[in-house]
Amino acid sequence: MALADLNQLRTFVVLYELRSVTAAAERLHVTQPTVSYTLRRLREKFGDELFRREGHDMVPTAKATALFAPLHEALAQIDQTVSDPDAFEPSGFSGELALGLTSIGEQTFLPPIMEALAREAASPHLQVARLDSDQVEDGLIRGSIDLAMTVSMIGSPRLWRTHVRAVEYVALSSRQHPLPRTAPDMFAGRRFVRVSARGGHVFPLQVLTEHGLMGQVALTVEEYSTVPAVLEATDLVVLLPRHVAEVFSGWFGGLQISDLPWPAQSTPVSLYTRREASLSPTQKWFRAVVLDAVAAGEYRRRSI
Repeated sequence: MALADLNQLRTFVVLYELRSVTAAAERLHVTQPTVSYTLRRLREKFGDELFRREGHDMVPTAKATALFAPLHEALAQIDQTVSDPDAFEPSGFSGELALGLTSIGEQTFLPPIMEALAREAASPHLQVARLDSDQVEDGLIRGSIDLAMTVSMIGSPRLWRTHVRAVEYVALSSRQHPLPRTAPDMFAGRRFVRVSARGGHVFPLQVLTEHGLMGQVALTVEEYSTVPAVLEATDLVVLLPRHVAEVFSGWFGGLQISDLPWPAQSTPVSLYTRREASLSPTQKWFRAVVLDAVAAGEYRRRSI
């Protein structure tokens, strides 16, 4: 295959990932007319429009979607073959990395990840993308994120998954309005905060439903970040992962953790990337750093 053909295919892959001629030109370090010209050549080559403009986005056709995964993997394998596998040196690395997290993941996982990057003497620009669980696969395949962490189970042959840690759920409430000792009736007369399950944490909703507690929900919010201050000011209770409750109770001294009277484990936190063959040495290093940072479960309490 001629070098010109490889460059055209690389342009296609970047266009698919970014859905923008301007952004693709910036990443490829070429002019916008060059990207537009290459796209015309690609359309002739494949006999398909490949991308249709809708508003500000370049939306891929079915043909483009079918081409993306094999071309992306093939280019990644070529890059690995011609590069020195030992050439990546974390010390002094200052490139961009993208990590997909839920809001709850930002609060609990970012501190140890940033500490781990500092220990590596790396200084990347880490961009955190707030993802709903149903956006993870698309974000990884398009390349808009390098890694993603979620409790959602994504059974895709295009992705690599590893277990990070189990998730145990507890109750969190104000010390001014303590819960009684753990028992099936410990929530009698208490009202709840319910947090949206967009990030994949469906267990609290299941518990509230199965034990007839939905009628006691007084507040529903989109994010966990608002919950600690609400709990300190009220007699409300929230069900949430233990590692998050430990962080919140460290930040807010007026909160206390209570065990639940029912089995309280659900889907574990998992880390997802593209398949091994399509990862760059930098992405493999980043994955190892993140796993080392969060797998041990050492989340230090911090004050704000």
